[in-house]
Amino acid sequence: MMEKIQHSEVEVKGLKLHVAEIGTGSKAVLFLHGFPEIWYTWRHQMIAVANAGYRAIAFDFRGYGLSQQPAEPEKETMYDLVHEIVGLLDALGITKAFLVGKDFGAIPGHLTTAVHPERVAGIISLGIPFMLPGPSAVEGHLLLPKGFYITRWREPGRAEADFGRFPVKSVIRNIYTLFSRSEIPIAADDQEIMDLFDPSTPLPPWLSEEDLATYASLYEKSGFRYALQVPYRSINVDAGLSDVKVSVPSLLIVGEKDYVFKFPGMEDYIRSGAVKNFVPDLEITYIPEGSHFVHEQIPEKVNQLIIEFLDKQTV
Repeated sequence: MMEKIQHSEVEVKGLKLHVAEIGTGSKAVLFLHGFPEIWYTWRHQMIAVANAGYRAIAFDFRGYGLSQQPAEPEKETMYDLVHEIVGLLDALGITKAFLVGKDFGAIPGHLTTAVHPERVAGIISLGIPFMLPGPSAVEGHLLLPKGFYITRWREPGRAEADFGRFPVKSVIRNIYTLFSRSEIPIAADDQEIMDLFDPSTPLPPWLSEEDLATYASLYEKSGFRYALQVPYRSINVDAGLSDVKVSVPSLLIVGEKDYVFKFPGMEDYIRSGAVKNFVPDLEITYIPEGSHFVHEQIPEKVNQLIIEFLDKQTV
């Protein structure tokens, strides 16, 4: 089925975006990737929802993979991706879509849903619950050691020097392997994040060398400049939004072995139901063995949850 996925360039806000799609259904599902992912991370879900009668679309965010870089990446924030999501729907002639966001991709997904509810039929997020960018988004990071990977990557030049010691393929391999564990990646004072990787560690069983080569080829094209800015170095930029609610039907899929679940306050925010103050119509599903990459690790289960949710909604 992979060969049936169609690829095109779509111009949005003056930038050419790489767009992959499959399926001809009248209801569209737009997938939003995280890091170190790219459109390809959604390959299992795209095929499944297309087979279930939906139009599946995944794209490389601006500055990622085969999509064009903006002129000044260091000025970009998560809000540029909100405009990009709406602009892509416009360019594809889609009035209303379902959004599926993973990792940081869930953040512009939720923002788009809150600011443009008329464009979103429902939203599914994997791993990351509703959260607003701004100073509060990094408050919890201060409770972790200063070697916490996001704190390190927010420091200008540090990740560039760390990653620059290795080929792009090794960087992707290292991050995928480290992030698939249940421990939060934290370096010692005399270490960089890449030093946490043990070269004898095999790839996760659900990620093939071919998959790795695909990711590497896309990041070799884009590099990591934009990825370090959005999300990491712009996560603290305030939206200027108040009383934000996501009113559409929502599903949060949580892998209980996802290291993000161990972020300070994260598990309590989700399990206590506090997240429903912002997303009232929220269903939460836990996958006990699920990792940070649960959609690639256990695609059949995630596909089933996504399709069951989509089939319950009306557009």
